Amino acid sequence: MRFLPSKQRLVAKCTSLSAWELPKEPSALAPEYVFSNRDMDPVGPEDQTWSVWTWMAYWATECISLGTWQTGGSMLSSGLSWREAIPAVVLGSACTSVPMVLNGAIGADLHVPFSVIVRSSFGYYFGYFCVISRAVLAMFWLGTVTTNGSTAVTVMIQAIWPSYARISNHIESNMGITTQGMISFLIFWIIQLPLLLIPPQKLRPLFLLKLIITPAAALATMGWCVNQAGGAGPIFAAKATLTGSTKAWKFLSCMSSVSGGLSTLACNIPDFSRYAKSNKGQYVQLPFIPIIYTLGTLVGIIGTSATAVIYGELIWNPLNIYIRWIETGSSGGRAAAFFCGVAWAVSQMCTNITANSISAANDLTVLFPRYLNIKRGCIMAAFIGAWVFVPWRIMASATNFLTFMGGYAIFLAPIAGIICSDYWIVKKRKINIPALYDPHGRYRYWYGVNWHAMVAFLVSLGPNLPGLVNAVGSTTNGSHIHVTEGAKHLYSFDWLFGFLMSVFVYTALSLIFPHQDVQVDETIRTIEVIHSKLGVDAEGEKARSLVTTSLESKSLN
Repeated sequence: MRFLPSKQRLVAKCTSLSAWELPKEPSALAPEYVFSNRDMDPVGPEDQTWSVWTWMAYWATECISLGTWQTGGSMLSSGLSWREAIPAVVLGSACTSVPMVLNGAIGADLHVPFSVIVRSSFGYYFGYFCVISRAVLAMFWLGTVTTNGSTAVTVMIQAIWPSYARISNHIESNMGITTQGMISFLIFWIIQLPLLLIPPQKLRPLFLLKLIITPAAALATMGWCVNQAGGAGPIFAAKATLTGSTKAWKFLSCMSSVSGGLSTLACNIPDFSRYAKSNKGQYVQLPFIPIIYTLGTLVGIIGTSATAVIYGELIWNPLNIYIRWIETGSSGGRAAAFFCGVAWAVSQMCTNITANSISAANDLTVLFPRYLNIKRGCIMAAFIGAWVFVPWRIMASATNFLTFMGGYAIFLAPIAGIICSDYWIVKKRKINIPALYDPHGRYRYWYGVNWHAMVAFLVSLGPNLPGLVNAVGSTTNGSHIHVTEGAKHLYSFDWLFGFLMSVFVYTALSLIFPHQDVQVDETIRTIEVIHSKLGVDAEGEKARSLVTTSLESKSLN
């Protein structure tokens, strides 16, 4: 192509690009001049399959995972004992379960994804900022979880062929990965890729598989650790290594880490609740999330505590425990390590499917509706997260990566708070759904930006930025950036502050300076409703020009 004249090259590129263009599907709600696809539309009744049991299975699979084990273990490594770690988990998960339910109700009622819902509060174009922020984070975590999953593959292969540990390395040391690690990463990624294409309404069998094998592996590992440690006595006798105010602030920090770990789902839970059969089913999350998340971390807390007795050091990653089993050389230890590696590999794949891949795909679909649907979005996210972001190098070369990603909660908390406040308090659960798909509709605000949301976001974000800079700076070069003690302490509960502050500021601004033109008397679900109210609706003239005689939108009640 490079040898063609410039005009011919341009034509060739346009032809090549158009080959990837999706056929324009008739949208139930989007105007004719807006390119949309059915994955962006409200979910129809035939796909509303999630029941109470689906929600419980989802959170059981999400909270009984490698991440929750490591969360509990890392709290002990930070200097807390189980007496402080367990309450921190309970309070942190409970704080997140409230916005999880409140925002989940939006998806269950309107059946539209997060990336469309956000336009109601942020404005049609400012909503893209939220979508991009969440998409980037989801793809980063997809790559990170894939890297952790590849470690489980290493355990599996090494358990069968111990010589796998002695593979010669042909990759430069500054790349952050070895030849062995790259082989494991590629194997995990190839197996995971087709599973990422499973649609959300058909995930229940996968939930069931993980629900059986992952808790079995976690409980078996914990049981072995407790037995080798000589019972629970030495474990529960351990005390915190921190005291006084240092321990108090560390407690708040750990509590916020739990909330921050769930912060992505607190924003994009509508991506899943849109498939709910009824609005009531998703309310089970309120008590169930703290219970199941605490149980998941409790296993990690007990197992990690036992490793201090067995090995003389806290091992907070169970995969490293399995490596110790393989190194003993016994066939029983190698077999156990293999099956546990399988369980954790499945766990990591399920986490990527439920929490990262679908989230990123929904966002990419809204950003590039002409070229991406949810299936293409999942594939794109898998390539970007695993290969473009080179997660193994980021994790190896920058110890501040996980600190920064945990601190990303300061960006997500205001988004979750503003969405929640807008739906429940400001608009009183009354939304014009078709207007969410129209760049010139009711939710355009000022050039597509709702200044109420912008101010609330900045006010909630600003005070936490010095604490984030301090945390990232100290892990990058070991030297703390000069930040006041107040800023450091505020950052200890960054998620809770960001969420509550955004709710307060957004609500106050909306009451003092109301946007009257965004209020509706009842939720409008189809364009036919607008058409029937052309005489009284403020959008009548514009709606009249958009509704054509060929429109055959169906009711989504």
